[in-house]
Amino acid sequence: MIIMVTTLTGVPASPGTVVAPAIAWEPAAVAEVAPAADVDEASARVVADLQFRATTATTAEGTAVLEALAMFAADPELLTVAKARVAAGEEAPAAVRAAAAGYADQLRGLGGYLAERAADVEDVGGRLADALAGRAPAELPRPGHPYVLVARDLAPADTALLDPSVVVGIITEQGGPTSHTTILARSLGIPAVVACSGARAAAGGHEVLLDGTQGQVHVDPLASVVDEVSSREARAAERRSRAQGPGATADGVAVKLLANVGTLDEAHAAAALDVEGIGLFRTEFLFLGRTEEPSPAEQVETYAAVLSAFGDRRVVFRTLDAGSDKPVPFLGLADEDNPALGIRGLRTSVTRPDVLERQLHALADAAARTGTEPWVMAPMVSTPAEADAFATQARAAGIRYVGVMVEVPSAALRARQVLRSVDFASIGTNDLAQYALAADRQLGDVAELLDPWQPALLDLVAMTCTGATDRALPVGVCGEAAADPHLAVVLVGLGVRSLSMAPRAVAAVRGTLADVDLATCQQAAVAACGAVDAASARAVVAELLA
Repeated sequence: MIIMVTTLTGVPASPGTVVAPAIAWEPAAVAEVAPAADVDEASARVVADLQFRATTATTAEGTAVLEALAMFAADPELLTVAKARVAAGEEAPAAVRAAAAGYADQLRGLGGYLAERAADVEDVGGRLADALAGRAPAELPRPGHPYVLVARDLAPADTALLDPSVVVGIITEQGGPTSHTTILARSLGIPAVVACSGARAAAGGHEVLLDGTQGQVHVDPLASVVDEVSSREARAAERRSRAQGPGATADGVAVKLLANVGTLDEAHAAAALDVEGIGLFRTEFLFLGRTEEPSPAEQVETYAAVLSAFGDRRVVFRTLDAGSDKPVPFLGLADEDNPALGIRGLRTSVTRPDVLERQLHALADAAARTGTEPWVMAPMVSTPAEADAFATQARAAGIRYVGVMVEVPSAALRARQVLRSVDFASIGTNDLAQYALAADRQLGDVAELLDPWQPALLDLVAMTCTGATDRALPVGVCGEAAADPHLAVVLVGLGVRSLSMAPRAVAAVRGTLADVDLATCQQAAVAACGAVDAASARAVVAELLA
């Protein structure tokens, strides 16, 4: 008797393992409702539906995604194009789909951050078309038992509303490890594998062992395989339960374990957890989509609330990261052929230095009000001159701890000069990988290039840490790489001394670091950097830590 065992390999997207039946989903809206009278009514319906869904999302990340989709559904440019096509004689549902597809193609052509929004726009186009055709939005399967969802791709709007007790795993044939859908899966604690070719045909209707840590899907797994993976996960869970308090290696090397936070509500939630502070507070949530700049008083109130919630724990604020896929109308930024490589991040202060000046003073005022010392860093720093200018401006405003984000390869390559006038550096591995490997974060075809285990990316992390050694500056990582326990070991071996991640990931990282000494971390770093590709790097470190 021949036993056929199929193992599919994709890209690890959200760690953890689960065994459950797999259901292949082809979203199709079929329920009949009263069709919208025109494009404007369809827009109003979709906006209302998405805004309602935003109020029911289980995570702050999900709420933010749904609110952003609602903005797309009301976008005047998209609706104008659709109405023009209808006026030219095209059927309304086809017109909105075509308008959205054209917009999405433009975003993909621009690459970078904007390309990430392409799937969102197409999803909105489909929702508008369904409203015009009298179809209700597609519903996820409800088989009455927990299952692994298998799909070609999964729209962020669908992911944001998943119930982790029902959808216990996600497998997609497309997507990348830093897409919005992937980030949402991590925030929900759902194991996921993306860019897994042939998954719908092979896994649908079968029981699967989904290993989001290794990026593998075992179809109808043998009991021995389930036992092996379950044993590994049990050991990891035991480590997580043992390790509490400040992060450190087994021989006492301190590694701060921090939370990535995007809203005030998230900050309050993280403050109640066993984390050592905030490693990335995204201040742009105050600014995005607004036609008027938030007042200094509003900014001070928000920043002070965050600082008060964390007391004497470290809080790192990123100054306004606008431009590209983060529209801030009041900045008056010009249209660009390639916004991902244009005026964004710190570069917006060249044309609007007053906005950054007011933000820095608001942060300083919040610090004075709460008696704390925030750490403040600038995004998208590329040259020593940019870092020097930001440090001078921040200190003049009253900021004591000033840093920069290393997201551009030039900043890593010239780290010694870029860091000469600041107090710390934070590496954004998602952006650094995208720019270093020229790979669109949303395209499944290049997902392997965006794997944070890429040796080239690890080399840039090492260069940054080396550049910081002359002045003993602390270097942190605030990209998704920090949430991978094995990769955290490598990063510590490279010289990283703080890791900022989704709060759910902290326990696993803390437990893994507590089991290894610095020498082992350094050995793992050498092995990973010496590997020929990401898969080899991951495998050699897994073997070393076994």
